[in-house]
Amino acid sequence: MAISSMTGYGRSEGAFEERNWYWELRSVNGRGLDLKFRLPPGFDKVEQICRKRAQTVLGRGNVQCNLMISVSDGKPSFQINQTALDQALSYLEIVAQRVETAPSPATSILAMPGVLERFSEDRSTEDQESLNAALNTSFEVALAALTKAREAEGEHLKAIVAGLLQQITDLVQLATDNPARTPRAIQDRIRKQIALLSGGQTRLDEERLHQEAMLLATKADIQEELDRLRAHIVAADDLLFAGQPVGRKFDFLTQEFNREANTLCSKSNDPALTKTGLALKAVVDQLREQIQNIE
Repeated sequence: MAISSMTGYGRSEGAFEERNWYWELRSVNGRGLDLKFRLPPGFDKVEQICRKRAQTVLGRGNVQCNLMISVSDGKPSFQINQTALDQALSYLEIVAQRVETAPSPATSILAMPGVLERFSEDRSTEDQESLNAALNTSFEVALAALTKAREAEGEHLKAIVAGLLQQITDLVQLATDNPARTPRAIQDRIRKQIALLSGGQTRLDEERLHQEAMLLATKADIQEELDRLRAHIVAADDLLFAGQPVGRKFDFLTQEFNREANTLCSKSNDPALTKTGLALKAVVDQLREQIQNIE
């Protein structure tokens, strides 16, 4: 199983006797799996079966499943409920006797609840079950198309994430190689600062200077952060080839990336190292944006 995106689209069409239909499945980002079905009345069993099937295939995402059915032999799609129409007309007559008002247009009458209803044809249990089975099979086709689209988008995301991880690797190495991290560099910086403040008139105690440099070097040491960042990079690479939904794990991992980048910046005692840390934070933010769409 490859990395999958939560964004995708699937469609299928089918026909059974005089019925034509099409399924449309659309998927976007979601914290969990949220399936929403819109089917014509009378197809509750189809929804139940299709919902269970989708739950076994999809791990995360907001998924909209729409089924549209039409009749192909010229039979009407709607019919007038004569009883409801008679009642509506009688009520309108009562209102007209009490209140002076213009006659209601036909469109308003047809819009009254129950007057115009979808045409229903009595079908045998066997025919209905056959239709339901055909709809379920057609849903499988649409679901497979959706899954394929999510996997294709996942491959695209995988390449982007791999590129961002390489950028993080390069920035971690750049921070590692920063010469300002060494006690010697810190000692030279302290000497220059003291000379600048004293106008070069103060003699320095080299032993005390060395102690201060070591103390500052210890406080500014980022080796632990660099080690953890490298460990996170290895973990992220493993997730890319895990063969299972890893979106949640990736989300937690990017939080750890961000934490280490923040600590690196706060400990920095050199403009170049700070610049590297800020660049690292920017790439981590890009990584987090991308993995939000991974299933």
